[in-house]
Amino acid sequence: MTSGLENDEEKNANKGTMWDMERKLDQPMDEEAGKLKNMYREKKFSSWLVIRLAYQSLGVVYGDLGTSPLYVFYNTFPHGVDDPEDVIGALSLIIYSLTLVPLLKYVFIVLRANDNGQGGTLALYSLLCRHANIKTIPNQHRTDEDLTTYSRTTIHERSFAAKTQRWLEGNFMKHALLILVLVGTCMVIGDGILTPAISVLSAAGGIRVNKPEIDNRVIVIIAVIILVGLFSVQHYGTDRVGWLFAPIVLVWLLLIGGIGIYNIRRFGGGVLRAFSPLYMYRYIRNGKKESWLSLGGILLSITGTEALFADLANYPVSSVQLAFTLLVFPCLLLAYSGQAAYLVNNLHHSQDVFYRSIPDKIYWPVFIIATIAAIVASQATITATFSIIKQALAHGCFPRVKVVHTSKKFLGQIYIPDINWMLMVLCIAVTAGFKNQSQIGNAYGTAVVLVMLVTTLLMILVMILVWHCHWILVIAFTGSSLLVECTYFSAVLFKVDQGGWAPLAIAGVFLVIMYVWHYGTLKRYEFELHSKVSMAWILGLGPSLGLVRVPGIGLVYTELASGVPHIFSHFITNLPAIHSVVVFVCVKYLPVYTVPEDERFLVKRIGPKNFHIFRCVARYGYKDLHKKDDSFEKKLFHNLFMFVRLESMMEDCSDSEYSICEQQNEQSINNGNTNSVRKGDLTISSVDSIVPARSPHVTFQSSSPSNEVDEYEFLTNSREAGVVHILGNTVVIASRDSRFYKKIAVDYIYAFLRKICRENSVIFNIPHESLLNVGQVFYV
Repeated sequence: MTSGLENDEEKNANKGTMWDMERKLDQPMDEEAGKLKNMYREKKFSSWLVIRLAYQSLGVVYGDLGTSPLYVFYNTFPHGVDDPEDVIGALSLIIYSLTLVPLLKYVFIVLRANDNGQGGTLALYSLLCRHANIKTIPNQHRTDEDLTTYSRTTIHERSFAAKTQRWLEGNFMKHALLILVLVGTCMVIGDGILTPAISVLSAAGGIRVNKPEIDNRVIVIIAVIILVGLFSVQHYGTDRVGWLFAPIVLVWLLLIGGIGIYNIRRFGGGVLRAFSPLYMYRYIRNGKKESWLSLGGILLSITGTEALFADLANYPVSSVQLAFTLLVFPCLLLAYSGQAAYLVNNLHHSQDVFYRSIPDKIYWPVFIIATIAAIVASQATITATFSIIKQALAHGCFPRVKVVHTSKKFLGQIYIPDINWMLMVLCIAVTAGFKNQSQIGNAYGTAVVLVMLVTTLLMILVMILVWHCHWILVIAFTGSSLLVECTYFSAVLFKVDQGGWAPLAIAGVFLVIMYVWHYGTLKRYEFELHSKVSMAWILGLGPSLGLVRVPGIGLVYTELASGVPHIFSHFITNLPAIHSVVVFVCVKYLPVYTVPEDERFLVKRIGPKNFHIFRCVARYGYKDLHKKDDSFEKKLFHNLFMFVRLESMMEDCSDSEYSICEQQNEQSINNGNTNSVRKGDLTISSVDSIVPARSPHVTFQSSSPSNEVDEYEFLTNSREAGVVHILGNTVVIASRDSRFYKKIAVDYIYAFLRKICRENSVIFNIPHESLLNVGQVFYV
């Protein structure tokens, strides 16, 4: 037995290798993250609150879908209609398209796939990233799964979901899925350009019904003026006027529903035959090319459905479902049925059927409401575009741009100046360039159907990996969705040369920008990962790191959550001094919508105490934002000082003294004294001193132990001596043997994007006099 113990001791002694020392001195932050874990509780809403939120959701969620009756029949029959039965068939297609896509697919299925209330293609992608290792930038760690917002389900190893997961985790499928998501994102951006164009132009076109002498160019000018005004007020945000959106859309829906009832009673209820799917079948089967091409116009009846999912953020699913099923859906059916009843009796009015079907007494009030409703619909789409670009930025798929909060109450309301003016220019170009609703409608339909196809493909993966649905349900959803969407897609393909090329061209430009930026970001991360320095090398330099330790704190920014970044070794190799305190700061975005403030920072010590080297990991979700009124540096030092004080206090409670400390803590708590620390809040690591960045149960005594005073005062004095932010400026250049397209992408496109995008120093609000850039060149 004795010899066995001696052998064990000898083996343990032989483990003192450099690798073992590095593993002990630079461990992951499992312990730190575990202590910050809180149980996530889903919000529950009362019935009255659900109804109130359903009303409020009208202005944000349903503005785009609700204004579709302005232009659907015009784009369905742009050259007029000869047979009344075609009107009935088209109405039948509209009825069942609204039923199958917005009602059944989105409201009752897709909305349930939200990421903690967040919707859109990137939210689905984030949800999938938590259930499979498909994120192309591998900066996640198992400690991130301890976040309260990091919800995921377990997968059985032999299940079909596990096979799908392994298939997706292949390198090719990772990038293929990313490109698919980026295509959907680019189409949503195109939607943000085309929705204001067609909505405002259609609403302004109502002037010509009562004033036919007005030239079409005047209508275009009026639409352009409205669009310029709309984009010019975006910096004020929707918080100040947002309370008007819901009543405007409510009045609009009730108006179009009431006008629909009026026209059904006036011209007869024969159009209600369209509720029979037989007429839809006859319309498609009649063999006319015009009937097939008209599907591109009928598709516009479900535009705004994707915005319904993307704008979900501020409302519970139950409220959105209630608003659609009880108000939006019935009003839309009545509006289209009323227009069809009028059109059957006035076949030559297909191009302006909406305005001609309005009773003369209320024409101008309806025209005014229609124009305002079109503006509201455009506003909702523009806001959704800002939101999805912010998500793309957090995923490393969009150049750094200025993001401004427009509301102190609602963090989701943001404004991106660069994107706003870009959207305005493109929107005006589309409006003035096409000049008519037909070509804009063709472009709009192409963007909408492609976004829907992307959502369907992502939903298939969500049903398998997240919901673990039976294969029969997956096949049923896939078959029904693709049948409808592929049918519409085949119709819009025939109209690519009639305006459908516009969203493809816009999406192509944005896709190149986003993918090239992501490629450059990925290569920079891989460079840092493969060129990082071992902790053993740092230890070999000694406490002074082989240099002069000058007073002050150096914050070294890196994308790595472990290891010593190459920028640090590059810095100390070229300069003869380093600060007395060094903090490696890693700022990373996770596939979650937000990271709670009390779980955002992880702090730990690297190496021996006299080295004064720390690591701080700041974690953000794709909805989180660095604001200028939030001092990132102040929060970082608050968490660092908290770490040092709690670490020192726990060191005073050695194992032999722990029971006494615990009794004193319990006694002080019972006496109402909170100047103590409970063991349940903290743990001690024999190698790494890791404590939570914040603990609501912890305060401190005025008489601190001597070692705590020394460490705390040393940090305080170092901070007063000066803080320097050290950022890496890695220049990515294509190698000489690279292919020509790679050289174009890296040396020209990516280099240009880096020049015009915002610097990290601006995002973190770093004073210019405290900034130090360290240049590096990396060949890919």
